[in-house]
Amino acid sequence: MIEVNDESGFEPAVDTAEISQLATWVLREMRVHPQADLNVVLVDEQSMADLHVKWLDLEGPTDVMSFPMDELRPAPPGAEPQEGILGDIVVCPAVAARQAREAGHATMEEILLLVTHGILHLLGYDHAESDERKEMFDLQRHLLLAFLARTPNNPNRHEANNQPQTIDEVAPVISRFSCDDAPSD
Repeated sequence: MIEVNDESGFEPAVDTAEISQLATWVLREMRVHPQADLNVVLVDEQSMADLHVKWLDLEGPTDVMSFPMDELRPAPPGAEPQEGILGDIVVCPAVAARQAREAGHATMEEILLLVTHGILHLLGYDHAESDERKEMFDLQRHLLLAFLARTPNNPNRHEANNQPQTIDEVAPVISRFSCDDAPSD
């Protein structure tokens, strides 16, 4: 079961239904059991800063943190996926909004990118080494672009004063990323 909670107070309100749709899409594409539990929480900057210090001993808010639970992994082709608790993803929409402005795309697209990134961390992907980084970021880009292509003109992903962007316009900026993920022990 996927649960998305917006505790951020961010305006305009984040489209939690689209986050849930993205998470469902990514988990299905990654061959994760449909009953696996995933919790996505959107928080304000102070709450994210508190988590950042508590778990990583780093000051200030970050964009996304992942907290794995049962260490579920994608099922190999032909195998049945395991049931269990995937974990929690915490996203800060205010930080995402700043990053989106810098990257030239909508805040909602940045949030979807961060949720995709968080899910991949929960599934055991990392980007500490250059080969891991390439694998994870290529997969992240593929998953997000495939999801965005399903609804390329969704008005919920466009800033109020921006014209809708095509996937080709968004794609070049999706490959950049910065994040922190919590220790899994």
